[in-house]
Amino acid sequence: MTTMPAISDCKLYELPKITDPRGNLTFIESDKHVPFAIQRVFYLYDVPTEESRGAHAHHTLNQLIICLSGSFDVEVDDGKNRTRIHLNRPWKGLHVPPLIWAAEVNFDPGSVALILASDMYNEADYIRDYDDYLALMKDLASKQD
Repeated sequence: MTTMPAISDCKLYELPKITDPRGNLTFIESDKHVPFAIQRVFYLYDVPTEESRGAHAHHTLNQLIICLSGSFDVEVDDGKNRTRIHLNRPWKGLHVPPLIWAAEVNFDPGSVALILASDMYNEADYIRDYDDYLALMKDLASKQD
């Protein structure tokens, strides 16, 4: 039986931060600093303030979203509850587990978002239509009863 996802499953991770007068350094080791093995890395940049990115869920993929520069918000939704998490520190990452709808919004100019993913790109893993997502969550909930 699949456990119902909840926005409370979205956790902020504090990554190692080495401070130095010459500049700070943060590093990430797969399976050590994130709750999954990293298979893919991509980043978003030059996103106009009024635009959003993401706005989908994944069947099985885990993501860690990090704001390397600037700031933006991540809206997470489990089909029943929704919240917005502000990211603006390069040593903090938001874990978005499978079956959580997420959208990156409210980008400051010059912001850079780094996304670490648990799997290679697979279009079949995406749930891109919100109504389809809600139907899937309703179906999963009915199987919990």
